Amino acid sequence: MDWSNVTAEELIDELKRVEWATPPRPLPEFFQKFSTPKTQSKWNARLKCNFYYYRTNYFIILTLMLVIALVRRPLALISVIFAALSIGCLNDSFAVSVSETLRRAVRRISPPAAAKLRPPVRTAARGQQAKGTVYICGQDRRFFVVGLMSVSALLWFLASAINMIFLSLVLGILLVILHASLRTPNLKARLNSFREEFRAVWRGYSGT
Repeated sequence: MDWSNVTAEELIDELKRVEWATPPRPLPEFFQKFSTPKTQSKWNARLKCNFYYYRTNYFIILTLMLVIALVRRPLALISVIFAALSIGCLNDSFAVSVSETLRRAVRRISPPAAAKLRPPVRTAARGQQAKGTVYICGQDRRFFVVGLMSVSALLWFLASAINMIFLSLVLGILLVILHASLRTPNLKARLNSFREEFRAVWRGYSGT
Protein backbone atom coordinates (compact mmCIF):
# COMPACT_ATOMS: atom_id res chain seq x y z
CA MET A 1 0.00 0.00 0.00
CA ASP A 2 1.31 3.43 -0.97
CA TRP A 3 0.72 5.33 2.27
CA SER A 4 1.77 8.61 0.70
CA ASN A 5 -1.45 8.54 -1.36
CA VAL A 6 -3.67 7.69 1.60
CA THR A 7 -5.56 10.71 2.91
CA ALA A 8 -6.23 11.38 6.58
CA GLU A 9 -9.95 10.78 5.99
CA GLU A 10 -9.24 7.38 4.44
CA LEU A 11 -6.96 6.46 7.35
CA ILE A 12 -9.59 7.43 9.93
CA ASP A 13 -12.27 5.55 8.00
CA GLU A 14 -10.12 2.41 7.91
CA LEU A 15 -9.33 2.70 11.63
CA LYS A 16 -13.08 2.75 12.23
CA ARG A 17 -13.52 -0.57 10.39
CA VAL A 18 -10.36 -2.43 11.40
CA GLU A 19 -10.27 -4.88 14.29
CA TRP A 20 -8.84 -3.36 17.49
CA ALA A 21 -8.93 -6.62 19.41
CA THR A 22 -5.45 -7.52 18.17
CA PRO A 23 -2.79 -7.57 20.92
CA PRO A 24 -0.16 -4.80 20.98
CA ARG A 25 3.06 -5.29 19.06
CA PRO A 26 5.93 -6.72 21.17
CA LEU A 27 8.18 -4.16 22.85
CA PRO A 28 11.37 -5.42 21.11
CA GLU A 29 9.67 -4.81 17.78
CA PHE A 30 8.15 -1.52 18.94
CA PHE A 31 11.60 -0.13 19.86
CA GLN A 32 13.64 -1.96 17.25
CA LYS A 33 14.80 0.42 14.54
CA PHE A 34 14.60 4.19 14.19
CA SER A 35 15.69 6.58 11.47
CA THR A 36 14.96 10.09 10.29
CA PRO A 37 12.75 10.36 7.18
CA LYS A 38 14.60 12.09 4.37
CA THR A 39 11.64 13.79 2.69
CA GLN A 40 8.27 15.21 3.65
CA SER A 41 6.43 12.56 1.60
CA LYS A 42 8.33 9.72 3.28
CA TRP A 43 7.60 11.17 6.70
CA ASN A 44 3.92 11.49 5.83
CA ALA A 45 3.75 7.89 4.57
CA ARG A 46 5.67 6.56 7.60
CA LEU A 47 3.41 8.42 10.01
CA LYS A 48 0.24 6.91 8.52
CA CYS A 49 1.74 3.42 8.27
CA ASN A 50 2.89 3.39 11.89
CA PHE A 51 -0.39 4.88 13.15
CA TYR A 52 -2.21 2.03 11.47
CA TYR A 53 0.19 -0.78 12.41
CA TYR A 54 0.92 0.26 16.04
CA ARG A 55 -2.57 1.58 16.78
CA THR A 56 -3.02 -0.64 19.85
CA ASN A 57 0.38 0.35 21.28
CA TYR A 58 -0.38 4.03 20.83
CA PHE A 59 -3.80 3.68 22.45
CA ILE A 60 -2.14 2.00 25.46
CA ILE A 61 0.46 4.79 25.68
CA LEU A 62 -2.23 7.48 25.81
CA THR A 63 -4.20 5.53 28.38
CA LEU A 64 -1.14 4.96 30.59
CA MET A 65 -0.22 8.63 30.46
CA LEU A 66 -3.68 9.53 31.75
CA VAL A 67 -3.64 6.80 34.42
CA ILE A 68 -0.21 7.88 35.71
CA ALA A 69 -1.27 11.52 35.85
CA LEU A 70 -4.57 10.78 37.60
CA VAL A 71 -3.70 7.83 39.82
CA ARG A 72 -4.53 9.86 42.92
CA ARG A 73 -7.84 11.11 41.55
CA PRO A 74 -10.33 8.22 41.26
CA LEU A 75 -13.09 10.40 39.83
CA ALA A 76 -10.81 11.59 37.06
CA LEU A 77 -9.77 7.99 36.32
CA ILE A 78 -13.42 7.07 35.89
CA SER A 79 -13.76 9.93 33.44
CA VAL A 80 -10.83 8.51 31.46
CA ILE A 81 -12.60 5.15 31.28
CA PHE A 82 -15.74 6.80 29.90
CA ALA A 83 -13.67 8.76 27.38
CA ALA A 84 -11.85 5.59 26.27
CA LEU A 85 -15.18 3.78 25.83
CA SER A 86 -16.58 6.63 23.76
CA ILE A 87 -13.53 6.60 21.49
CA GLY A 88 -13.71 2.81 21.25
CA CYS A 89 -17.35 2.99 20.15
CA LEU A 90 -16.24 4.93 17.08
CA ASN A 91 -14.74 1.65 15.83
CA ASP A 92 -17.32 -0.53 14.11
CA SER A 93 -16.26 -3.91 15.50
CA PHE A 94 -15.88 -2.55 19.05
CA ALA A 95 -19.31 -0.91 18.94
CA VAL A 96 -20.94 -4.13 17.71
CA SER A 97 -19.11 -6.09 20.41
CA VAL A 98 -20.31 -3.68 23.12
CA SER A 99 -23.86 -3.95 21.81
CA GLU A 100 -23.81 -7.75 21.86
CA THR A 101 -22.28 -7.82 25.35
CA LEU A 102 -24.96 -5.49 26.73
CA ARG A 103 -27.74 -7.46 25.03
CA ARG A 104 -26.48 -10.76 26.49
CA ALA A 105 -26.31 -9.20 29.96
CA VAL A 106 -29.87 -7.86 29.66
CA ARG A 107 -31.11 -11.19 28.25
CA ARG A 108 -30.12 -12.94 31.49
CA ILE A 109 -32.43 -10.62 33.40
CA SER A 110 -35.23 -9.98 30.92
CA PRO A 111 -35.35 -11.67 27.47
CA PRO A 112 -38.22 -9.41 26.26
CA ALA A 113 -36.18 -6.30 27.10
CA ALA A 114 -33.17 -7.78 25.29
CA ALA A 115 -35.31 -8.33 22.19
CA LYS A 116 -36.08 -4.60 22.11
CA LEU A 117 -32.34 -3.83 22.02
CA ARG A 118 -31.83 -5.51 18.66
CA PRO A 119 -30.76 -3.36 15.69
CA PRO A 120 -33.50 -2.29 13.25
CA VAL A 121 -34.68 -4.96 10.83
CA ARG A 122 -33.04 -3.26 7.86
CA THR A 123 -29.55 -3.55 9.40
CA ALA A 124 -27.11 -6.26 8.43
CA ALA A 125 -26.25 -9.28 10.54
CA ARG A 126 -23.42 -7.52 12.37
CA GLY A 127 -25.41 -4.39 13.13
CA GLN A 128 -24.40 -2.30 10.13
CA GLN A 129 -26.58 -0.74 7.48
CA ALA A 130 -25.59 -0.31 3.87
CA LYS A 131 -24.77 3.33 4.60
CA GLY A 132 -22.43 2.35 7.43
CA THR A 133 -24.71 3.14 10.38
CA VAL A 134 -23.77 1.13 13.45
CA TYR A 135 -26.20 0.50 16.31
CA ILE A 136 -25.62 -0.13 20.00
CA CYS A 137 -28.59 -1.71 21.73
CA GLY A 138 -30.88 -0.65 18.90
CA GLN A 139 -29.79 2.99 18.94
CA ASP A 140 -27.40 4.86 16.68
CA ARG A 141 -23.97 4.64 18.30
CA ARG A 142 -23.58 8.40 18.03
CA PHE A 143 -25.99 8.77 20.94
CA PHE A 144 -23.72 6.56 23.07
CA VAL A 145 -20.56 8.39 21.99
CA VAL A 146 -22.03 11.80 22.78
CA GLY A 147 -23.46 10.54 26.08
CA LEU A 148 -20.22 8.94 27.23
CA MET A 149 -18.19 12.00 26.25
CA SER A 150 -20.63 14.26 28.11
CA VAL A 151 -20.36 12.17 31.28
CA SER A 152 -16.58 12.10 30.92
CA ALA A 153 -16.38 15.89 30.54
CA LEU A 154 -18.63 16.37 33.58
CA LEU A 155 -16.46 14.09 35.71
CA TRP A 156 -13.32 15.87 34.52
CA PHE A 157 -14.84 19.17 35.60
CA LEU A 158 -15.95 17.82 38.99
CA ALA A 159 -12.51 16.32 39.59
CA SER A 160 -10.84 19.66 38.75
CA ALA A 161 -8.38 17.77 36.58
CA ILE A 162 -8.97 19.35 33.17
CA ASN A 163 -5.54 21.00 33.04
CA MET A 164 -3.77 17.83 34.14
CA ILE A 165 -5.68 15.70 31.64
CA PHE A 166 -4.94 18.18 28.86
CA LEU A 167 -1.21 18.18 29.63
CA SER A 168 -1.14 14.37 29.84
CA LEU A 169 -2.90 14.04 26.49
CA VAL A 170 -0.56 16.55 24.85
CA LEU A 171 2.50 14.73 26.18
CA GLY A 172 1.09 11.35 25.13
CA ILE A 173 0.24 12.59 21.63
CA LEU A 174 3.72 14.08 21.25
CA LEU A 175 5.29 10.75 22.25
CA VAL A 176 3.09 8.91 19.76
CA ILE A 177 3.94 11.33 16.93
CA LEU A 178 7.64 11.12 17.80
CA HIS A 179 7.65 7.33 17.68
CA ALA A 180 5.52 7.18 14.51
CA SER A 181 7.86 9.66 12.82
CA LEU A 182 11.12 7.89 13.72
CA ARG A 183 10.12 4.20 13.76
CA THR A 184 11.20 2.66 10.45
CA PRO A 185 8.34 0.59 8.99
CA ASN A 186 9.43 -3.05 9.08
CA LEU A 187 8.54 -5.94 6.81
CA LYS A 188 5.66 -6.99 9.06
CA ALA A 189 4.08 -3.55 8.77
CA ARG A 190 4.36 -3.63 4.97
CA LEU A 191 2.92 -7.15 4.76
CA ASN A 192 0.11 -6.12 7.07
CA SER A 193 -0.63 -3.16 4.81
CA PHE A 194 -0.79 -5.38 1.74
CA ARG A 195 -3.10 -7.80 3.57
CA GLU A 196 -5.45 -5.03 4.65
CA GLU A 197 -5.41 -3.59 1.13
CA PHE A 198 -6.42 -6.99 -0.24
CA ARG A 199 -9.24 -7.22 2.32
CA ALA A 200 -10.47 -3.77 1.34
CA VAL A 201 -10.50 -4.74 -2.34
CA TRP A 202 -12.24 -7.99 -1.51
CA ARG A 203 -14.90 -6.17 0.53
CA GLY A 204 -15.54 -3.90 -2.42
CA TYR A 205 -15.71 -6.86 -4.80
CA SER A 206 -18.06 -8.88 -2.60
CA GLY A 207 -20.30 -5.87 -2.04
CA THR A 208 -21.00 -5.43 -5.75
